[in-house]
Amino acid sequence: MEQKPYIGGQAVIEGVMMRAPCGLSVAVRRPDGSLALQEQPFQSRFDTGIWKKPFFRGVATLVESLRIGYRALSFSAEQQMTEEEKEEMAGSGKGAMVVATLFALGLFVALPQLLASGTGKLLGIDFGLTDADFQFVIGGFKILVVFLYLTAISLMPDVRRTFQYHGAEHKTIHAWEAELPLTVANVRAQSTLHPRCGTTFLIVVVMVSIILGAIFAPLLLPGAEGALGWVGLLLLRIALLPVIAALSFELQRFTAKYCTRGPLRVFLWPGFLFQKITTREPDDEQIEVAITAMQAAAWRETDGKDAEHSADPLLFPNFEGFVAALPALRPAARHEAAS
Repeated sequence: MEQKPYIGGQAVIEGVMMRAPCGLSVAVRRPDGSLALQEQPFQSRFDTGIWKKPFFRGVATLVESLRIGYRALSFSAEQQMTEEEKEEMAGSGKGAMVVATLFALGLFVALPQLLASGTGKLLGIDFGLTDADFQFVIGGFKILVVFLYLTAISLMPDVRRTFQYHGAEHKTIHAWEAELPLTVANVRAQSTLHPRCGTTFLIVVVMVSIILGAIFAPLLLPGAEGALGWVGLLLLRIALLPVIAALSFELQRFTAKYCTRGPLRVFLWPGFLFQKITTREPDDEQIEVAITAMQAAAWRETDGKDAEHSADPLLFPNFEGFVAALPALRPAARHEAAS
């Protein structure tokens, strides 16, 4: 039996993005209840040469995933907006990306280091900036910050709905990998937890950053102290991010392949615990959106490999309308009007 292609995904605003080797799709539920589908052929920019090698592929995958994920989020946001709101969003997109990056660096890199330093002073512990124990304290605070941040945003209604779509994405991928018909009932029966989840990757990144910080800080910043040493340590941790991402990617691939059953499953538990925060049980309408994205991405792998594509999203009045158009997705769907 021919092996099914690997398809991964991401939750977006009121929708799901799915990426296959040859296809990329984003399905979104619009405010009027209709479905908007953006689907296109996909060819990785890094699917060649050194970028396919271990460690290098981790950095390439992260960069590409961030780029694709931002575009998918932008599309999903546009489907919820009026034309005036879309124009305002277009003018502020790049600025928002820069602000989000700086916020993430401040929250997950600078703040844990600041908390570790402040705790040491409060408790009268003379941490050396490059001491291994100080690096582990930073790592502990980093895990705490991630936990508190995810818990806090999960209380927001809009984010909670996105976490439901995250659960729908995982359930649909499980059904696809189990070679089950993609029906709402089959998808609903699956788990919301998946070993290749981005949340698990984030936790692996934290663990790897603790170890690399303990190794490289004393090697590259011997005798660092004071304000200059504090800034130097912060810059080192930022500079190590590509290395951390590369190692984390390989570790997650290994655990997802070899640790899904038996006693080795214990290595997946930390990521699964955090996925309990970032995934929620979806309703049937959210599952329908995830199935739409999956079916469109899979269609590009088979019948749609050589099909043309349009920049305009395909519109369906409901999930049943999409299912009816699926056998000949492009020709039938292009003229479908949401009502």
